[in-house]
Amino acid sequence: MPVAAALTRRFVPKDFDPADWAQAQPLFDDLTQRTLATVGEAEQWVADYGELVAVLREHGARVNIAKACDTESDDVDRAFLHWVEQIAPKLAPARDVLERKLLDSGLADQLPADEFSTMVRDWRAGVELFRAENVPLQTRLTKLASDYDKHLGGLTVQFRGEERALPQLAKYQEDPDRATREEAWRLDAEQRLTVRDAIDAIYSEQVALRDQMAKNAGLPDYTEWQWRDSRRFDYTRDDCARFCDAIAEVCVPRVRALNAKRRAALGVDALRPWDANADPHGRAPLNPFASDDAQGLVDGCAAIFAEVDPSLAEDFAHLKMGRNLDLVARKGKRGGGFQSSLTERREPFIFMNAAGRQIDVRVMLHEAGHAFHYMWASATQPCYFNQGTPIEFAEVASMTMELFGLDHYGRFYPGDEAAARRAKHELLEGIVRFFPWMAVIDRFQHWVYANPAHTPDERTAAWLNIVETYGTRHGGAGVDWSGLDDELAAYWQRQIHLPHYPFYYVEYGIAQLGALQLWQQYRSNPEQALAHYRYALSLGKTRTLPGLFEAAGIRFDFSRDTLEPLINDVAEIMDDLADEA
Repeated sequence: MPVAAALTRRFVPKDFDPADWAQAQPLFDDLTQRTLATVGEAEQWVADYGELVAVLREHGARVNIAKACDTESDDVDRAFLHWVEQIAPKLAPARDVLERKLLDSGLADQLPADEFSTMVRDWRAGVELFRAENVPLQTRLTKLASDYDKHLGGLTVQFRGEERALPQLAKYQEDPDRATREEAWRLDAEQRLTVRDAIDAIYSEQVALRDQMAKNAGLPDYTEWQWRDSRRFDYTRDDCARFCDAIAEVCVPRVRALNAKRRAALGVDALRPWDANADPHGRAPLNPFASDDAQGLVDGCAAIFAEVDPSLAEDFAHLKMGRNLDLVARKGKRGGGFQSSLTERREPFIFMNAAGRQIDVRVMLHEAGHAFHYMWASATQPCYFNQGTPIEFAEVASMTMELFGLDHYGRFYPGDEAAARRAKHELLEGIVRFFPWMAVIDRFQHWVYANPAHTPDERTAAWLNIVETYGTRHGGAGVDWSGLDDELAAYWQRQIHLPHYPFYYVEYGIAQLGALQLWQQYRSNPEQALAHYRYALSLGKTRTLPGLFEAAGIRFDFSRDTLEPLINDVAEIMDDLADEA
């Protein structure tokens, strides 16, 4: 599929500075004052508006990327805060004025439905939700999330004679030597506890601010506010609760069995948290590339893409180190991984914290799936507002690419088929274990925002109760946390989505079911599955969420009827891989 060329500015001046609102204001004024009398005028107006937002949003993406790459630089911090305090707060009300203008013109529903119907639906929801008094609250929330990053991004430990960032300890938690795993795990946990109170305070303030936003909008709670802000038109909070109930019934027993098998294989009396990532047969951690070899990670994934479909490798080759990729863990870097869209260049940017672990291969494939999604949507959808996608389907793009690459792990382990099988088994086991963890995070968020006046102690009690209910490997399910009460109580603070992206987590579960369905297609008919995948991703946001699932040839359903057979399928393949090993 062709890769999109950079946006050609036709409305925004070539020398426009997106960090200067004085230059943006006249452009918004032009759009506000322009006459909309015909469909043709409305289409040109949408194109010009989209161009302006694309230029501004790329600047916002760049300062956010810079902030993620370096949480300690004062210059980066100043640029980030300038965006957060001086540009983004003005952008929100300006967009509200313009979107109301089109909706009030009487032309919105006359625009071509295939191209604009979902955009118009989203704009209607947005103008109904917008309140000017919420803009400063959102600014404060963004700054608080940045404070969270600073607290965790700056943590380091002395381990084996070197200062290491916390993500660099992860590989030692896979070591065959249990004492090494415990030392690395405890050092990590102890450092996190030094900022526990600070993060508690950040999150408590965020919860209060979000609750106030809902009240300002005349809504009963922040859950309802976020449902509307996320444009969750196609499922309810009750559907999410039923999904989590199904996970408790289908996945939690399997996790308990996996943990019992792990304990027996390790030959330990009790499974401790630092046993979670070790190979149960005492083998050394998988080492697909050197911990600081970003190019080795890129080259190995490029080879996987070439085996799945050579055109994927061609598209992936457009991503360059520095320009589109920042991959290796280091001190001062924000945790986690993400793909960000540079909407004027029409290029993706992938950020992650690779440390030479097998999970880094999975994350790279995952973020590359997001990158392909943006590349293809921006190439086929000229309208800026159609180049996004519902989050639930964005994650189908990424999780499917993880699974399409599964049979090609040998590219990282030439001549070692056993290692490739082991890597495949680890990914599939991770999927089974993921669902209960997803349920924990989802149920925790629902409790938090249903009880916004809670104290930190009440939040901790709710967290521990939910963890025990869903029995993840992080607590319950046969894992012994004795003597680690504080560590378990604060474990939620590791989940970056809670401060940054409220209620963004159930989407992963919904999307994983879609990805597993596409993987089933791929195993029986690779060409058809790839065609469905490409077509659905190229649609961008021009279809509803169920419509995108349908375009990919999969069901939009996250009931037990869909979950159970897919998990059974994964379990059968895991058993086959274990037998081969």
